[in-house]
Amino acid sequence: MTSSIAAIHVAKKQLGLDDDTYRAKLARITGKHSVKDMSEPERQQVLTVFRSEGFAPVPTARRANGRQQLTGKFAKKLQALWIAAWNLGIVRDRDDAALLSFVKRQSGIDHTRFLTDANDAKRAIEALKGWLRREAGVSYGNTNGYDWLSQDGGKVAWAQWKILTPGASIMTRKGFDEEVFVLIGKKLLQEMTAGDWQKVMNVLGVRIRAAKGGTA
Repeated sequence: MTSSIAAIHVAKKQLGLDDDTYRAKLARITGKHSVKDMSEPERQQVLTVFRSEGFAPVPTARRANGRQQLTGKFAKKLQALWIAAWNLGIVRDRDDAALLSFVKRQSGIDHTRFLTDANDAKRAIEALKGWLRREAGVSYGNTNGYDWLSQDGGKVAWAQWKILTPGASIMTRKGFDEEVFVLIGKKLLQEMTAGDWQKVMNVLGVRIRAAKGGTA
């Protein structure tokens, strides 16, 4: 799905158009009932009309440093997975632009703010999870009977530890628990929150990138 098609779908929802009214408008503007049958100039023509009728695209959010901030229903999930890949040493570029390129390859959509269809999002999310599973042994969908592994952060942190400590066993976890407790100050892995695991992942990520000779 191209960004213009996604924008038209957003406009349809924002303007409160039912399907019949929406398709009648498309036909009146371009002579075609489906945006998929239109050329890009025709889609832009539709967007021009929709804007004149009140459609206001969601503005691009910016961080304090001026860089573009990812927005959209699935943006946080995708960004969390991308940062996990960065902390596992799988991707060399943690920048959002690299993530957007990945999302476009998987879904055909230019930006996460246009990623509104669950099936499109699932393709990108599952592709990322599959990558982390294959390349770093992240056990998505499997807790091995340990409650703390029900959190994605715990799964990623344990995969990081295995990279840093070849031969590490989930049963003994030699050194892992102690390291987590030193970093976070909690006594049980079951007490860890998503935020706690993120802190652990960030620290271990620095070590993994340093070991691979990359930027810490």
